[in-house]
Parts: sequence; structure tokens; C-alpha cells
Amino acid sequence: MAFLTTAERAFLRTVSDLGYCNPFLPERIESEQAALGADFSAAKAVWSLQVDDPSTPNVNNRKIAERIAILVQKLRDRLVNRVAATEQDLVIYEDAALFLLYDRYPNHFYELIVWALEQKRGRGQCGFYTEFLRDWGHFFNLPSVTLPMPHEAPHVFACFFQLRRAFHHIIESIIGSSMAAARLRAAVWQSIFTHDMRRYRRMLYDRLGDFTTLIRGPSGTGKELVARAIGLSRYIPFDAKTLTFTEDFVGSFYAINLSALPPTLIESELFGHRRGAFTGALQDRRGWLEVCPPLGAVFLDEIGDLDASIQVKLLRVLQTRTFQALGDTTERQFRGKLIAATNRDLSQAMQDGHFREDFYYRLCSDLIVTPSLQEQLRESPEVLRELLLFIARRVAGVEAETLAEEVETWIVQHLSRDYEWAGNIRELEQCVRNVLVRQEYRPPQVRTRSAHDEFSRAFTGGELTADELLRRYCTVVYAQTGSYEETARRLQLDRRTVKSKVDPKLLDRFRQA
Repeated sequence: MAFLTTAERAFLRTVSDLGYCNPFLPERIESEQAALGADFSAAKAVWSLQVDDPSTPNVNNRKIAERIAILVQKLRDRLVNRVAATEQDLVIYEDAALFLLYDRYPNHFYELIVWALEQKRGRGQCGFYTEFLRDWGHFFNLPSVTLPMPHEAPHVFACFFQLRRAFHHIIESIIGSSMAAARLRAAVWQSIFTHDMRRYRRMLYDRLGDFTTLIRGPSGTGKELVARAIGLSRYIPFDAKTLTFTEDFVGSFYAINLSALPPTLIESELFGHRRGAFTGALQDRRGWLEVCPPLGAVFLDEIGDLDASIQVKLLRVLQTRTFQALGDTTERQFRGKLIAATNRDLSQAMQDGHFREDFYYRLCSDLIVTPSLQEQLRESPEVLRELLLFIARRVAGVEAETLAEEVETWIVQHLSRDYEWAGNIRELEQCVRNVLVRQEYRPPQVRTRSAHDEFSRAFTGGELTADELLRRYCTVVYAQTGSYEETARRLQLDRRTVKSKVDPKLLDRFRQA
């Protein structure tokens, strides 16, 4: 008797792909569809918080788990009965058993996360580990069978808790069903686990603190939320003797806005100081780099504004993981993870000599770019409603539906759906609050988008066909030259071609700009 039939092997390989894929990309849907075939229930292309119905279950995941529960038990019986299995067969069995095991405890882990956030401490006892260990033994401690898995139950339990924490923080922090938001969620997931979750589980789980994450993006796009999701989702070992995790994830994230502090105070905040190190230093103080625990994270917002002298000191931290407090010569160690963010063009800052190249290349071992609100709405206009409802829930509670509708109507009537939202999500939130209080929102400056702006946006966004691009470009050059001959000479085109492409209506708009 073969250990796996052809159909079983195909199904379990798909389950393996599903178990190790990035859950925030469409590949998850593709794996679910491949696993279920005709039983697949239509699902949204990306996994996001459903603000209209947060309790919607994943029907496909439930169907797959039910099938796996039956099949894994059969495979376990075959192993116990000494049916010959190759090493690859055993890997497939392990993947399926892990999938099933994780599926049995997500609510337990979720309750632990909620409790920790409410109590502001994350080291409560995990009594359900005893039950988990019993299931672990049933599937993995088999007589006369040596499975390839290199880790024991406490490590896998810690990995499961990290998976559930990461999913919770990402999906609660990054809202919207646009592909731009999905790509951001996927990028954060990858920042936590890398692209290869098997390798992460084997040997990277305790090493990613050495990788600095740099988050770039416009103001108001949630860079601190991204940093917090990464910082609160680090791997924490589980102590099976005390039934607790070895560190408190809740209090392990330290955020510093560098642009809000003078250089001396920044140094004190980061590195600490000895008494008398500067005027006003009346006692010793430990900086955040020293306070941060090994599995914690320090977030430096607006890193692009950092003074050059402090860049040098932080560069040393990234190179050697050591630093000195102000007024002291003792070497101290930074043991956590560093996350930085900026809305500045660091490439230009390096060219201008304001940002050190060696510092930049130490920062960018892991890079995340947050999309603008305009980018999200351009891809998926319906996201506006989702975001308004999400913000309104925080602002108005039970009146959220009515308020979101009211704000959306006001935006359409007074700003239009093409409004650029220069302040991004932060501006949208203020719009909701303004409409709630005054029934209107007055942006700092509502600027009508010129023909040149529209051309630039359409060009950089890749929205133009080749013919549209030629028509608009001929028109903009003709608006400058006023001559078909000169336009043809500049563009190296035939005069008749230029004349046929110039758009009179668009020409008037370019001339008015």
C-alpha cells in the first residue's frame, strides 16, 4: 500500500503552499481554489478587515481544515501501522498536521492577545498549552517514526503565537481592500517572516532583530502603524515550565519622533546620559536603546531630519550594536530591532550631502513603501467608503454608518472623488471630524488640477496608451512653441502628424496653465 494516493498527494501539496504563503496576497485565494476545486466559495482577491461585517468567517479555510482533519488522521494511522513513507511524504504529513494544529487554536491565541492589550502586559499564563501539547504528541510523537521536523513543541507554539499576533496587528492597522493596501500588508508580513517561512521557522526566527527596517512614504500614510505592527509581532520564546512567554510583547515598542526634538535631547532619548553631561542633566538616565529588551523595537520617525553628528553615532549602533551614553565612556549594548521612517527623498538628501550614504545603506536592509491615499483610491474608489466607515466607528461609535454616509456625500458634492488628499489618511480623518462638528471641511488650499498636473499623473501612473501619450505630448510642446514646424522639429516627427495629433480643447487648457 502506498503511503499517499495521487489525489491525496496533490491536495496536501496545495495545502503546504497555502500554509506557507503570504496570506495578504491573491496567491492565498489561488491556493484555496486549487485545494477545493468545485467546492471553492468565491472570495475577495485580498484579505482585509471587513469594516461592513468584521465577523465574516473564512468559509474556504473551514472546508480545507475539515478535509485535512480526516486525512491527517488516516496518514497518522498509516505511519503507526508502518506503511513505508519517503522523507518527502513525511514533510507533507508534517505540513498538514501543522496546518491542522494551528487551525485548532487561533481563538485561544486571539483571546491571549486581546487580554494582553487590555491588561497592558503580555505575559499571562497559557493554560491551553497542555491541550496543545497533547495534540502535538498525538501527531508528532509516533512510535518507530522519525519525522524531519527539527524543532520541538514550545518553539512551534511560539511560532503560532507570532503568526496570530502578526495577522492581528497587520489587519487591524492597515485598512482597505485596494491592491495598494494589500501590497503593504504583504510587505509588512514579509518584513516579519521573510519570503520563506520554512526557513524562518528553521533558523531565522531569532535573527531578524539584526535587520533594520526603513519605511518610506508621504506624511499621513500610517508609517508608525506599520512600524508598530512589525515591532509588536516579533518572535518570543515560550517557556513550557512556567507556561508563559519569556518577554512581554505589549510594552516592547518605543517610538521617538526625531523632528520634534532638538539634537541634544535626541541623543539623551536614544543613548541616555550621565548626571552633569549637559545643563539640566540632574541625574543618570537610561536611553531607549538601553531600555529596549532583546525582542523589542525602537522606532525612529522622521529619520531624514536627523542631524549628521547623530547619524554617525547611530551608524556605529547598526555596525557594532554598541553605544555610549552622553558623558560616559562605558560601552552599552543595543539588543533590540531598529525601525526607521521618513517622508523625505533620501536619495536627494544624500546627493545634497544632508544624509550619509553609509548610514542609508545600513538602514535599508529591509525597505517598505507606504502608498498615498490617492494611490489607493485611484486603484479602488470604493475604498473611500471603507475608510470613512472605519474612521467614523472610532469617532462616532453607533452613529458610524450615518456619519460615514454624510461625510461621503459632502466629499462628492464639495471636493469631488478626484480630490488629491495631500494629507492622506490623516487628512481624511480630520475631514470626518470637521463634518461631524461643522457639517463642512475646508482644506488648507483646494487647488484645481492643471492640465500639466493631469498629464504628469497619467504619465507616471502608466495610464496612457501610446496614441494618447503622443497626442498629449504633441499638444503640450505645441502650446510652448506655437508652431507646427518647430514642434515637428523638436519631436522629430512629420509636420502633418503633429497637426493631426494636437488637441484643440487640451491646447486651451495648457495655454491657460
